[in-house]
Amino acid sequence: MTKPGPLSGCTIAVTAHRRAEDLIASFERRGAKVVHAPTLQIVPAADDQPLLEATRRVIANPPDDVVVTTAVGFRGWIEAADTVGLAADLLSTLEQSRLLARGPKARGAIRAAGLVEHWSARSETTAEVVEWLRDQGVEGRKIVVQLHGLSDPALQDELRSVGASVRGLEVYRWGPAPDPAAVERMIGQICSGGVDAVVHTSAPGAQAMLDAASLTGQYDALVSALRTGRVLNGCVGPITAAPFVALGLEPLVPDRFRLGALIRIVTDRLTDDNARSIETAFGQLVIRGGAAVLDGEVLPLGPGPRAVLAALVAAGGDVVSRPDLLAVLPGAEDVHAVEVTVNRLRTAVGRPELVRTVVRRGYRLAVEPVGAAT
Repeated sequence: MTKPGPLSGCTIAVTAHRRAEDLIASFERRGAKVVHAPTLQIVPAADDQPLLEATRRVIANPPDDVVVTTAVGFRGWIEAADTVGLAADLLSTLEQSRLLARGPKARGAIRAAGLVEHWSARSETTAEVVEWLRDQGVEGRKIVVQLHGLSDPALQDELRSVGASVRGLEVYRWGPAPDPAAVERMIGQICSGGVDAVVHTSAPGAQAMLDAASLTGQYDALVSALRTGRVLNGCVGPITAAPFVALGLEPLVPDRFRLGALIRIVTDRLTDDNARSIETAFGQLVIRGGAAVLDGEVLPLGPGPRAVLAALVAAGGDVVSRPDLLAVLPGAEDVHAVEVTVNRLRTAVGRPELVRTVVRRGYRLAVEPVGAAT
């Protein structure tokens, strides 16, 4: 039997388009099942005439300052210039400007192009770049801002209000979801508890999920699932988390705003933070997130049987009454539903003796050797 990973049995939804492969591979290596439904897609502007015309204007009228907001955008700008033979002229122009990076990833893209940044924001926000420029004094300076998905025009207006000439440069645009039906199915799984976590890598993508839920009539259920914490809502950084914070939600955000840190914090929360285990007559039974693992084997459980099993594990081998089990079954109306769910649980586990019936009292887990008296 293959040794289960720390996320074996867990299901994680990924809303990202760019770099989704890295996220998916990392979670799958840890044993998770991944549902991938990009809520947006990046539309490159490499063949976009407005971008090329804007590049020619930058070369003809060199800026004093260039604000680099995203690594993918800066690389895309250089690549687009290269397709029409402007890369050398563009790099020469940028070399004479002050290059201001919104954060480490933007700084890395600047250096990868053979350039050197003048300054880099620690908070990874455009607002910090604007504040730095204002403190330096920008009256009469020409500034180019490489735009990204949620660029705030008010920040550019703030620089204009203190005398700067500001031009925005759009390198890529966000397009609609490549498969809206997949997004609708993913949202349905989040609402029903069919996934243990959903992760986001961009604010536009996060907002697009909320917008899609509104269009499909699932908005209230989605916000409820995220608010109650039934589903972990992970965001790579505070900018990505902003659409949820605006709703009063508290998404999970790592201390370091990187994909690796996001993967680690989601893994830790689904394992160490939430794991419950008990030694049974059939080996160790572990409940983590929405997954259940018995003696190293992931159990194929639906939401109902999984909820009942979690309640039995929490009881630690003590009896749990039918009314108490009914309370953990969403939508169930009478104790007959408990009996049906327990039978489904026994069938799915393949070890009927794991869940024992205590006459006129309820059910409990078998925590003693098989054959011992009940």
